[in-house]
Amino acid sequence: MVKALVLDDNRLTADSMVRVLIALGIQAYAAYGPGPGMSILNKETPDMIILDINMPGVSGFEILSYIKREPHLANIPVFICTSDDQPQTRQQAMKNGARDFLLKPVTVDALEMVLKEAKLL
Repeated sequence: MVKALVLDDNRLTADSMVRVLIALGIQAYAAYGPGPGMSILNKETPDMIILDINMPGVSGFEILSYIKREPHLANIPVFICTSDDQPQTRQQAMKNGARDFLLKPVTVDALEMVLKEAKLL
């Protein structure tokens, strides 16, 4: 079974995403913010990561850079999930190694489509 980490500082958003992933047949769990997320990534290797960009302290871009630098994490597909719909945000995410870009609020259909394209469903 595919294991997903949802890293978002907003608990409601993270928990909602976890519920949708579970409904799609993916084992999912949440980390509420950069600190807890980094702690999990130092101990575990999920099969995929759904990552928010705008978080206090450490941005999702900084976490994405860390993931792509670490040999044990570098090949994990990272899906950016943000409400920031600026073209430069999308470009920076993809340039830094994101697998895909999801705009909040994420629909089940949009999530299912990107996961199927990534062969995770």
